[in-house]
Amino acid sequence: MRPAVFLDRDGTIIEQVHYLNRPDQVKLIPGAAEAIRSLRAVGYACVVVTNQSAIGRGLLTLDGLEEIHTEMHRQLAEEGAELDDIYVCPHVPAGEDRTTIEHSDRKPGPGMLLRAARELDLDLSRSWMVGDMLSDLLAGRNAGCHGTILVLTGNGFEAAPNCGDATFVSTDLLKAAHLIIVLHAMDPEEELLPEMCCHEAR
Repeated sequence: MRPAVFLDRDGTIIEQVHYLNRPDQVKLIPGAAEAIRSLRAVGYACVVVTNQSAIGRGLLTLDGLEEIHTEMHRQLAEEGAELDDIYVCPHVPAGEDRTTIEHSDRKPGPGMLLRAARELDLDLSRSWMVGDMLSDLLAGRNAGCHGTILVLTGNGFEAAPNCGDATFVSTDLLKAAHLIIVLHAMDPEEELLPEMCCHEAR
């Protein structure tokens, strides 16, 4: 079983666009492709898990989503990077509370991560969740991931006051990947020390 790095999409890999619904809106965050390329090189699966309520709200079709992801794949491939898979939840939330699980697949629910683990034969206990929102961190924790990293791109600064829910806080995905790779080289049984938690990866 491989470990994975589960990645939020908007604000983590590509620039945050409210209800992104066109492929021409897709723009990689600098360093994102290098991060994915580096993580896969040391044996991590890179799996996107993304809430896409725009589908449930009728603002985006499944065909439109496929076009968006085709463009994201194209931009990643231009920099020599690829993803192992993408999981999407189209569920529309009833409220704004990002700590409440309203649907098993919608983050903070762990459903997309658990399904990916089953289908891709992933070891959640050695995996990480990286994202720019509290719901990303909680999804990783609820799925039993080894650790979570909040990135300060996208909505990360808004989520930063809740960094107690993150194992680490990093400026962006590339620095988060560097941190994961350093920790990967350590004894996998070694516990993360409290003083290592909730700091900015440099």
